[in-house]
Amino acid sequence: MRVELNVPESVGEPRLWVKHQPVLAMALRPGSIEMGSRRSEMSRFTYNAGEMSLIPHHLEKWFRNEDLHYLSIAVSDAALTAASDGTSGEVELRKTDNLVDARLDALVEAVNAERIAGFPSGRLFLDSVEQALAVALVNGYAVRHRSVQTHRGGLGSARLRRIKEFVDAKIEDELTLREMAQSVELSRAHFARMFRKSTGESPHQFVLRLRIERAMTMLRADDARVVDVAVACGFKTQQHFARVFRHVCGVSPTDYRLESQHYRATS
Repeated sequence: MRVELNVPESVGEPRLWVKHQPVLAMALRPGSIEMGSRRSEMSRFTYNAGEMSLIPHHLEKWFRNEDLHYLSIAVSDAALTAASDGTSGEVELRKTDNLVDARLDALVEAVNAERIAGFPSGRLFLDSVEQALAVALVNGYAVRHRSVQTHRGGLGSARLRRIKEFVDAKIEDELTLREMAQSVELSRAHFARMFRKSTGESPHQFVLRLRIERAMTMLRADDARVVDVAVACGFKTQQHFARVFRHVCGVSPTDYRLESQHYRATS
């Protein structure tokens, strides 16, 4: 998944826009953009903040943007194919302008918030959002596709144990949804569905929980520095670690360490 912030340009001449992957674009504020199949035949499209445009494969359009701030998200063919349960060939999506869809809106807003924060949650978060976007697009906007299959049950105990061992071994590293799925020999889409059925958590939530659990153990050591714990548990910045830790535990990492030390001293 590729994420780009697009802002108005001062260049008055139209430019050719070539996109070989489906793109979902959301207006971040009201504005308009000119676009057309030919440079001499362009029309103006106006968007309210939050409205989206779904642009299918292999778009070649002339455009001029002197007004519109928008976020564009290119969704990979691999994610779309996985969301359609491995249907061969490209998944064909319908071109849709001024699109309003609550589920897509929530996912794009999550990506934008992550972008503004500097992408602290890592590749696994973006992989998970991309897969959710792909499922929503295939279900709601594919021209033709097989229905996404539903599966009973979930992952077996052996696979869940292998996933936990895999995450424990790589918890300091950048994890991806593909790597987690490959560790139990499943496709990304099937793995994500089965994992949630089995645990009630998304893969991203699961990894965050294991990272926080390890951080709590490390912070109980007398010589633990918060910055070292953050790095050892796979967080890109100390600030992101502190924010996630407070959200999960209700206190900052520093306060948690001090409370643990006080408890040991008085017990």
